[in-house]
Amino acid sequence: MSFINDFTKELIASAILLLVIICLRIITTKLVKRFAKTTIRLEHRTNLVIKYLHLLTHILGLIALIIIWGVHPKDIFIAVSSVTTVVGVAMFAQWSILSNITSGVILFFSFPFKIGDIIKIHDKDFPITAEIDDIRAFHVSLITADGEMIVYPNNLLFQKGISIIKQ
Repeated sequence: MSFINDFTKELIASAILLLVIICLRIITTKLVKRFAKTTIRLEHRTNLVIKYLHLLTHILGLIALIIIWGVHPKDIFIAVSSVTTVVGVAMFAQWSILSNITSGVILFFSFPFKIGDIIKIHDKDFPITAEIDDIRAFHVSLITADGEMIVYPNNLLFQKGISIIKQ
């Protein structure tokens, strides 16, 4: 019983934070789904973006919870910067993974092509004309007129010129 008496303020703040996180999850889910519906985006890509936003919400909520329970922001900054440094060094060789994930989110919100469109990728060494079969977090699946399936990384779609031949 003394725990509740000693930490009443922190428990109330934690409960309020939990309610805020739940509300943010509901709001972001509804906003992304509304955006997807108005722009005719695909459901699995919508769910992927929602997962990314929920992860961000949870990380920020965890940091807020740590601050509520008395950890100084300076100490959080030191811990986060240390972890970020280790992860950054470890992921340096895997930068393309992060690049493809970021490109997948940008493709969801801004690019004009969708599944079923026939596109031409203007690559000097390997030009491609194919139909978009699927758009994922890391890559786009393309099917050529010959039936060949090509898996094309999302980050390369930003580096090459693309023409939409048929929508």
